Amino acid sequence: MKKKNYIKYAKDVIDLEIKALKKLKKNLNNSFNRAVAQIVKCQSKVILCGVGKSGLIAKKIAATLSSVGTPAFYLSANDSSHGDLGSISKKDILILISYSGQTKELNNIIQFANRNKILLIGIISKKDSVLYNAADIKLLIPQVVEAAGIIPTSSTTTQLALGDALAMSAMKEKKFDRLDFRKLHPAGNLGAQLKTVEDIMLTGKHIPIVNENLKMKDALKIITKKSLGVLIAQNKNSKTLGIITDGQIRRFNQKKINILDLKVKDIMTKNPISIDKDALAAKALELMNSKKITSLCVYNKKKKIKTIGVVHIHHILKSDIS
Repeated sequence: MKKKNYIKYAKDVIDLEIKALKKLKKNLNNSFNRAVAQIVKCQSKVILCGVGKSGLIAKKIAATLSSVGTPAFYLSANDSSHGDLGSISKKDILILISYSGQTKELNNIIQFANRNKILLIGIISKKDSVLYNAADIKLLIPQVVEAAGIIPTSSTTTQLALGDALAMSAMKEKKFDRLDFRKLHPAGNLGAQLKTVEDIMLTGKHIPIVNENLKMKDALKIITKKSLGVLIAQNKNSKTLGIITDGQIRRFNQKKINILDLKVKDIMTKNPISIDKDALAAKALELMNSKKITSLCVYNKKKKIKTIGVVHIHHILKSDIS
């Protein structure tokens, strides 16, 4: 039996959606700016609702908004008519999604919003529709050709893209950065990649810090006790001067050089490679790999001369950072 090749059909579907997105891009106007401005200054919640495929898109947009600093949730159109309208307050923003603008299940929500003067943003394609006429801000998506003629594909792609554009624009205006993002995404691979050096570094008594004038016979006891394979040398003013690694010590032993009576400052590597505590842990791993080292001194950018922590490559790898 000859295998069928569906790639051409797949490309046709994708081409339809690309055309729809190009139309959407061309049609953007000041209504989009107004919608973003209202979302940014909203002091309560953004509530999204749709029915069928538009409902699934509404759920996704709500999740995206919430993840980038705008509290949002999805409201079921069916449940709203059975008590869930009570979850909407006058300070909320309602975003209703309907390709036709005539979805009957949304009528009760539209009436509730108008009756209580709740800001209503409509994402619709038809100007002569109930939702278009009721919306305070009208975000028009283009009328498009669907795959197979009727299956919501191109239309839902434009709805999703418009929702992403709203969320990203609001995020940019709020100056929502990676540190804010990390607070809302503490788990999983994404959370791991957003960890900072401060999250995983050793601090306080766990830092193997010694004075530059300490004899190596005593310093060796400390490097063994701390089990990090590294010593941080500083002067009496707590200024970081250098670093000693167990690799350096082994190389001295291989050369049969007696270091026991030497001082830390005699064998340390001056000006150790360091990193800011607010840098991403992934950046620390990249720095270690490029310099072929296993530990970094950590500083606060307000006082770079003092080591406030140590991060070892094992700490990074244990945190599933790559």
